[in-house]
Amino acid sequence: MTEATSPAVAPAAVSLFSNCGAGDVGFGAAGFRFRVMAELVEDRLDVALCNHLNAQGVPGDLRETWREVVDRWRLLRGAAAPALVAACPPCQGMSTARSDRGPENDPDAGSRDDRNLLVLPISHITKTLAPTFVVVENVAAFLRRKVRDPESGEGISAALLLVRLLADEYDVHPFLTDLADYGVPQRRKRAFLTFVRRASPVAEVLRREGRAPYPLPSHAPDYGGEHIRLDAALAKFELPPLDGEDPMLAKNSERPHHFVPVWPMRQHRMVAAIPPGSGTGAWENNECPGCGTVETDAETAECSACGELLLRPVVLGEGRPRLVRGFRRASYRRMEPARPAATITTASGRVGGSRTIHPFENRVLSPLECALLQTIPTDFDWGDILKRRGVSELRAMIGEAVPPRFTRMHGEVLVSLLTHAEGDLPLIEQTDRRCENARRRLGLGPT
Repeated sequence: MTEATSPAVAPAAVSLFSNCGAGDVGFGAAGFRFRVMAELVEDRLDVALCNHLNAQGVPGDLRETWREVVDRWRLLRGAAAPALVAACPPCQGMSTARSDRGPENDPDAGSRDDRNLLVLPISHITKTLAPTFVVVENVAAFLRRKVRDPESGEGISAALLLVRLLADEYDVHPFLTDLADYGVPQRRKRAFLTFVRRASPVAEVLRREGRAPYPLPSHAPDYGGEHIRLDAALAKFELPPLDGEDPMLAKNSERPHHFVPVWPMRQHRMVAAIPPGSGTGAWENNECPGCGTVETDAETAECSACGELLLRPVVLGEGRPRLVRGFRRASYRRMEPARPAATITTASGRVGGSRTIHPFENRVLSPLECALLQTIPTDFDWGDILKRRGVSELRAMIGEAVPPRFTRMHGEVLVSLLTHAEGDLPLIEQTDRRCENARRRLGLGPT
């Protein structure tokens, strides 16, 4: 039994596209120990290394530094293979949130963003180091957004390209789930590819038992569970109230990351006019600052009685004032308290982002609340990133993190597979809809 698989020694791991290392904290809680971490942004890598004290960092573009990752591993571990390579390549080029990225099935549009081919260094490192597991996480569009294969020119999703590149040595287990099914108190639909080295005993166990290397859902309705409501999650955090009206009300001196932006008076009044707990938005406000509640239609920007601007999202320019165009279903809206939070994104501090407004208070969520909804532990060490890079970078790191609650659960399954050749492991069936839907999107067909 190798050191990587010995139950007496923590399985060693490599992290690629580490961000701040928050998702890797979950794998660490499951028993893995990261020895090498690679991240483009050096300040983010510094935060990751604060939380993974035994790891060595490799900053820079992984397309240029992947050999350094391999060399660093070899210096530390010699010829031993990692138990795990965890990779979370950037999702910005994959996301369908912006129409300027073009249709998912247009490989030329997908290839305009060269980040969509960052699966290539994952392949290089995997083929060189031969880990037992490779876990790749991304948005759901990762499974379908096409790019051009740099070798053949074929239109193919980056996910399927990676599957083909590793097909000779790895079985792949695609997975598509809402992480709310695993007790993450937000809607967060994510795709995972877990590769299992065919030469390992693990691959045979999974094939024989018809299982996939993912945990059983803990909070999914189809497994008899319930999603965590936002109001219940916020109550559990026990954080003091804030308000975006005034600088003194917008921060809490005892919780450094519990603060929100201060809004101009009109913006604050617009949010305050949205009924607390309603889950509705400023588009439905029928409030005039001068006349109070008025009767008006949904497309009106001005009060019909006095001509003053209604407390709605309004654009001022040439001609008559008009309502802001686009994203009316999600922007300038309170989160719904009786459901999981909306997906925590890099835009969590923007009042015009997708459901970023607190369900009851007149503000957006604080960075601390966003981190807790991402299940990042309270003792996570952010270092001095707020001072060095500002609140936008802090919110970006939080929004791009993989919730460590799920990575811990996933990691526990992987550690169990490493240390138990047989046994009743709590693994999801390959025929579960989360596996089948992912395979279908990827174009692999049923198991």
